[in-house]
Amino acid sequence: MDLSERLGWPFFGPEHRALANLVTTWAAGHLSDHAHGETRAQVDEQARKLVAALGAAGITRYCVRAEHGGALDDFDSRAICLIRETLAYHDGLADFAFAMQGLGSGALSLAGERALQQQYLPHVAAGTAISAFALSEPDAGSDVAAMQTSARLDGGHYVLNGTKTWISNGGIADVYCVFARTSPGEKRADGTVSAQGITAFLVEPTDPGFEVEQRIDVIAPHPLGRLRLENCRIPVARRIGAEGDGFKLAMRTLDIFRASVAAAALGFARRAFDEAVAYSRQRAMFGKTLADFQLTQAAIAEMATAIDAAALLTYRAAWQRDTGQPVTKTAAMAKMTATESAQTVIDRAVQMFGGRGVVHGEVVERLYRDIRALRIYEGATEVQKLIIAREVLK
Repeated sequence: MDLSERLGWPFFGPEHRALANLVTTWAAGHLSDHAHGETRAQVDEQARKLVAALGAAGITRYCVRAEHGGALDDFDSRAICLIRETLAYHDGLADFAFAMQGLGSGALSLAGERALQQQYLPHVAAGTAISAFALSEPDAGSDVAAMQTSARLDGGHYVLNGTKTWISNGGIADVYCVFARTSPGEKRADGTVSAQGITAFLVEPTDPGFEVEQRIDVIAPHPLGRLRLENCRIPVARRIGAEGDGFKLAMRTLDIFRASVAAAALGFARRAFDEAVAYSRQRAMFGKTLADFQLTQAAIAEMATAIDAAALLTYRAAWQRDTGQPVTKTAAMAKMTATESAQTVIDRAVQMFGGRGVVHGEVVERLYRDIRALRIYEGATEVQKLIIAREVLK
């Protein structure tokens, strides 16, 4: 089932159908099927261009509320999912560029002082400023409470010290949402640490003591970096929310965007599926086409079913979030199922293409690299399983 058929599901209203048509038309006209250059400089340049183009098209406005230049009065997870699925179908880097505008500015939208919001968010919405979300550390990824980056109040400033890594847009962002400890977490009997005492801040790359210590190259190229904060002085006015509310803010932000990771996986899977079906119909083999063989037909049936099952979970979670229902378990189910299913679908597409499937730059080869990271970031599959089980066993 393609996206246009799925828009008839009861999860969506006419505004979602109009948005999906708008983004589909824009993506078809502006996103090339050709692979991007993959040097760091090329990827950085393309990411900047994509943010600007998405801003000019009004698409990044869905990352910000209307009062700060956004498209809607409040975040709409279904809209964000539809945008990400559509962009991912055409171009993984475009999906990344869009998603990070929302993730990097989400805490500011949710809890920032109005003056601070007005200073930054209109530029994020317009695509004229690139945002980043700096939560992970070398020893604090899935276990956020283990973070060591500290923030100490010193007069009218906070002084930040620590390291952040795996930071998307690290090296090209104009503003970073950085999470740091303003007080130690409570040590529990089992040796774990509570998430209390984490606070969010806005950091600019020109702030004294801020450094992009390392650029990180991964299999599906996108801007990624390791940040060093050494006596980095941030005005008190750039604190987001109250001291100690940072973990809650991070989780609220992720709640908005977690289902959209599943939607991006759907986009990748749908593209691989369409490529595989088209190829199977025209690939001659033993006097037939590849599509004539029952093994191929069985694979196509399984791929189609996996995609629809993941789509149902994804848009159920987005709908629940938008209608004020608990979403922790269903978003974890969606993220886990969509990313794992997409990995399987894309792997089968590569197998159908045979030798062509592993040629660098082929669509299915590119998708094979694109999907791998989604099974890890914003909560690895193993973490999603723990979340689901914890919610079930409550």
